Amino acid sequence: MKKKAVAAASPVPVRHVVWLSWKLVFFFSFALFFYALLLLHFSPEISPPTNYLSRARLRSRIPRYNNFNGTPKIAFLFLSRFNLPLDFLWGSFFENADTANFSIYIHSAPGFVFDESTSRSHFFYNRQLTDSIQVSWGESSMIEAERLLLSNALEDPANQRFVLLSESCVPLYNFSYIYRYLMASPRSFVDSFVDSFLDLKDGRYHPKMSPVVPRNKWRKGSQWISLIRSHAEVVVDDEVVLPVFKKFCKRRPPVDTSKGRLNIKLQKQHNCIPDEHYVPTLFAMSGLEGEIERRSLTYTLWNQSATKMDNKAWHPVTFNYADVSPKRLKEIKDINHIYYESESRTEWCRVNSTSVACFLFTRKFSRGAALRLLSEGVVAPFDTSSLLGNSS
Repeated sequence: MKKKAVAAASPVPVRHVVWLSWKLVFFFSFALFFYALLLLHFSPEISPPTNYLSRARLRSRIPRYNNFNGTPKIAFLFLSRFNLPLDFLWGSFFENADTANFSIYIHSAPGFVFDESTSRSHFFYNRQLTDSIQVSWGESSMIEAERLLLSNALEDPANQRFVLLSESCVPLYNFSYIYRYLMASPRSFVDSFVDSFLDLKDGRYHPKMSPVVPRNKWRKGSQWISLIRSHAEVVVDDEVVLPVFKKFCKRRPPVDTSKGRLNIKLQKQHNCIPDEHYVPTLFAMSGLEGEIERRSLTYTLWNQSATKMDNKAWHPVTFNYADVSPKRLKEIKDINHIYYESESRTEWCRVNSTSVACFLFTRKFSRGAALRLLSEGVVAPFDTSSLLGNSS
């Protein structure tokens, strides 16, 4: 019995224990590796977000100022290629405003500086972003520039309204009216609608955007938006929808005969016009459509020569001096509803249940048209003769 007990208690050689341990480590490592491969193989290319809006807010990189008690400001966000050709009009507009009620941010070409040599209004001096990027029409860089403007403006807690404007936009009213209009509304103004005809014809929605961007959340609208602060934060915080646009929205270049068969590949790129779809689609996905006025505050006249079947010829009309008579301006300012044919929806323009004019701004204005707007005293009293020596 003693011999058997001694024999049973004899230790296992150390090398056997080490060998067995390495064998187990190798086995479990291989099992984990194989499991990871299975997940990558069978999972969709991009996983759908769950409770997207709350996730975005948890990730926020912007400090929250939910209890701001000071004077609220409007952040005017100018998206420009280089300078602001209508700066003289905007200078007069801001001249009649309290500087405590507004701030200005400009996204221009990288390295472009607004100073005495590049701007006729001191309001724009050094208001350019220092982190601007090169923007190409039809590419996601356009919406990245918009997000940069919003991100910079959100750093000031006093900014409570955010208005995106192009270099050819002009105000239709004086500052006081626009300030009261925007501050009176607790909603953002985002043009947003479903355009099934255009999507079917141009194929703007890419099936591979699913499941992150479902087809039933795909929206179209004007790029020119006006946001309340919480909605601006949603746009800046987005890390889910933007990557999908960047991946699947590529500008389709014109055919270049010198590239031969490469043209076939280039023409297959998906041209979804990101700036017309990103924000309204993001808000539809975030469940925010009930919190917005689904219309833009910026009036755009599209050319009348293009038919519905010839939408590639559509482009915004440029207003020249002769096009902005007092009668024409009154017609624009008297518009009180917008009809969306694709949805059979009439959007009546209201602020807090009060009927209001639909548009505060309009585009595209030439320099001559802007001069006439000033001479008519629409924006503010102004002596246009002071600009005659600066014609360009």
